[in-house]
Formats: sequence, C-alpha cells, structure tokens
Amino acid sequence: MPRPLADLPPYVYGTTRLGGDDVAREQQAAMAHTAIDAGLWLHTSRQYGHALEVLGEAIAQTARVRPDAVPPVVVKLGGGTAEDVRATIAENTGPLGLDAVTIGQLSPVDGLEEQLVSGGPVLGELQRIKDEGLVGRFVLEVFPWTSAAPLAALRAGHLDGLVDGFIFYLNPLQRFAANELWDELLERDAGIIAMRTVCGAPVHALRDVPGAAWQPYLQERAVQVAPVFERSGVASWTEFCVRFAFSTPQVLTTVGSTSRPENLEELARCARDVTPLPADVVEELFALQRRWSAEVDVHAEPWTM
Repeated sequence: MPRPLADLPPYVYGTTRLGGDDVAREQQAAMAHTAIDAGLWLHTSRQYGHALEVLGEAIAQTARVRPDAVPPVVVKLGGGTAEDVRATIAENTGPLGLDAVTIGQLSPVDGLEEQLVSGGPVLGELQRIKDEGLVGRFVLEVFPWTSAAPLAALRAGHLDGLVDGFIFYLNPLQRFAANELWDELLERDAGIIAMRTVCGAPVHALRDVPGAAWQPYLQERAVQVAPVFERSGVASWTEFCVRFAFSTPQVLTTVGSTSRPENLEELARCARDVTPLPADVVEELFALQRRWSAEVDVHAEPWTM
C-alpha cells in the first residue's frame, strides 16, 4: 500500500483535554492558541465536549491575522452510512469554521464493518465524499474488537484507493490492532497514526498511584513495562513513548493530548529528530504486546479498554 500520509508531522496535538469541565475554559483557549501558533496539526472530535468550539474560536482569531496559519485537522467521523459520515463532517466543520476535513477518521462500526468486508456500495459513496473535497484523506480507526473487518477488507482489496492509512492506540502499554491485523499492516507497509502517546500518565503513576490507571489491566501492564523503561536509560516517559512509536517504521505520527503547555512542548520536542528505541527494548515490548493482544485485548468487551 502506498503512503499518501507522508506529509503528516511527527506529532499531532490531540484536543481531548480542550472540551471537559475539569480544565478552565481560559486554559483550554490558551492551549488551542499555543498549538496553532506552534504550527501543529490538530486531532479532534464532536465527542470531546466543547473542544470544537474552543478550537473554532482560536482558528477564527488566527485566520483574521494569519490566514495561512489555519491548522490541518484530523477528525473522528465514525461509521454507518455515507449520509452519517456527511452529517458528522458538517457537525465538526461548522464549529471549526472550516470547509473541509484534512483527514477523516472512519470507524468500522454501525454497519460500515459489513460494507468493508463485502465491498458494498457505501465504499463508493465514501469515495465520492473524497472526490468532492469534503475530506482530503480517510484513515481507518482500529480497536481489538473491530480488527477482523479491516483485516478482511484489506485482504480483499476493498480499501484500495479509499483508505489511506490506519489509526489506533499505540504506546508501550497498548497496541490496539489485533496481532493478525498488525502483522498484515507491517507486511503491507501501511501508514499508521499512533494515538494516545503516553497512555494517559507516566508508567510509575499508572503502576503506583491509585486511580491513575482507569482500568486494572493498565496497572497490571505498567508493572511489567516499568522495569523495561528503567533499564532503557531513557530520560523521561514521554521520550520513551515517542521513541517507541517511531520504532515501527510504518508509524508516521503520534497523537498525544495534554492541557499543559510544558507537556505540549515536551511532546513536540521529543518528536523532533526522534531516534527509535534500542532493538532489544522494542522486541521486549513487542513480545508483551503480542501476548496481551492474544490473551486479553481480542476478548475484551467493546469500549472496556
């Protein structure tokens, strides 16, 4: 598969933290401006509370002064019918004040999974959405419980020319493409967008701080990964995670969210001129992930991870 996502920067700012009530609106607005002023691409969704409104205000203010500084956006579009996707595009571009989505993130749910496997008519309708310019490119979101349909569609050639890459959680504690799909993506040299760069918190916090790991499996994995991190000699968990993502050559960018400017700077800095982790460290983590995928991930109930 060709790599039509080669223009992606090494780090994309995830805007999850710009839409909740746990962060002051003024801080959220400041973070939006900081990311835009830094020239970062943005990953966002209507699912992220009022993040679209925060971003829309920042984009409008930027456009009045520097029209050429309006950021490219990666937007969650979900699944379903082509009409569902069109409606979701409008639901996002309206508040953002944009005419189109740079990259649309499809998900094999709500009937789209069957269409992917069968090569049904929705795929042609989605291609028309691209041809009309409403979306520049599509990437397909993957979870352990949705990996079967993308794998079958990929092998059948139904994604050729429509889906330009794949996007999923990829960090030292999570690899949300099931083993067989992961192997297929690597064999095909498919472009990958890695999400959730640092898995929500430093590994020692996930291991030791009650409540830091939102599900028990993350705490259990942190127990196993912390010694690997410590032996690596890497200075920080952020650097370790960014270097881990780019230890897979197919990874084109990593998407990480934060509400703090210093964390944003660290994420962006670590992604500049990034060096992969040592091969022995990567292989140890890959072995853990392969076991976790087979024993836990593919058996999980949807949205419990």
